[in-house]
Amino acid sequence: MIQEFKAFIARGNVMDMAVGIIIGSAFTAIVNSMVADLINPIISLFLGGVDFSGLYIVLGSGDHPSIAAAEEAGAAVFAYGRFIMAVINFLIIAWVVFLLVKAVNRARDAKAGPKEAAPAVDPGPSEIDILMEIRDSLRK
Repeated sequence: MIQEFKAFIARGNVMDMAVGIIIGSAFTAIVNSMVADLINPIISLFLGGVDFSGLYIVLGSGDHPSIAAAEEAGAAVFAYGRFIMAVINFLIIAWVVFLLVKAVNRARDAKAGPKEAAPAVDPGPSEIDILMEIRDSLRK
């Protein structure tokens, strides 16, 4: 069983996957920091400092001044503002990742150089040409 485990770990795709996960987690930290520290403050500036994460409804009785106070008191909280912020952050992160991938692909394509054009293929005679040849040979 140990030998099988060693063979499994030594296969290239397992090592590639491990490297991908490690790089992916580091990349996630960079993208999250970019969104939280650079992009969200700019968006907040245009929205007048609106932060949806404080929007909530207490399910049950009780009046709490903030979502943190409600959670500390053990109240059931419907935190729809956090969901709205999570959706907004997802869209921003997806856009940033799209732009980064697009830039990497553009750089890789520029490094590869221009692609050679495929040689033009002669389409040969058209259907009408063939039918006309048949007609002409039948007349003879």
